[in-house]
Amino acid sequence: MALLVTPACTAQGIQATVLSVGDGDTIRVLQGKQRLTVRLACIDAPEMAQAPHGANSRNALQSRLPVGRVVQLNVKTRDRYGRTVAEVISSGNINLAMVASGQAFAYRQYLGNCKASDFLEAESKAGLRGLGVWQLSGGILRPWDFRRAKRAARAPAGSPSGPRRYDCQEIGSHQRAQELLRQGHSYLDGNGDGEACEQLLR
Repeated sequence: MALLVTPACTAQGIQATVLSVGDGDTIRVLQGKQRLTVRLACIDAPEMAQAPHGANSRNALQSRLPVGRVVQLNVKTRDRYGRTVAEVISSGNINLAMVASGQAFAYRQYLGNCKASDFLEAESKAGLRGLGVWQLSGGILRPWDFRRAKRAARAPAGSPSGPRRYDCQEIGSHQRAQELLRQGHSYLDGNGDGEACEQLLR
């Protein structure tokens, strides 16, 4: 999941209400009258396809952030999918808590947005204690490697000409995007989380 694309957002410490939890590092919130998809900064949770770890991670995040919970978003940036990238605060730093409980990895490529030493230390301790993804010696396949392998497996091997390709702005509706994803247009799910064109929810 490539995150850092645009300059950091100016809003800091905004309040929002949890609407849903998509997976172990993505939530949807209501901020004022605006619905936002929030990618938890500096962590990478197992993909839902990495059973049972993806579901375990999502369940862990749901238990920490039930629907209706008011949270503080320390916004870092906006990613290429239009999601708000933030540290989520609710009785502590939820991003850090997910790593400390072994339900997510420190996302080294993007740790510059957070206090890196805290995340790396939390991950190390979770590994030593064999928590969550660390129950398997050395930890499970890292989500970024899982996505890379998935992209490589579905890369077209033929000629440039082929089935029609769509872009999210052209599709126009989130529901239609999901239909196209089910029909095999997997490139619409750029971050590999099982949901196409998330920016159409905004």
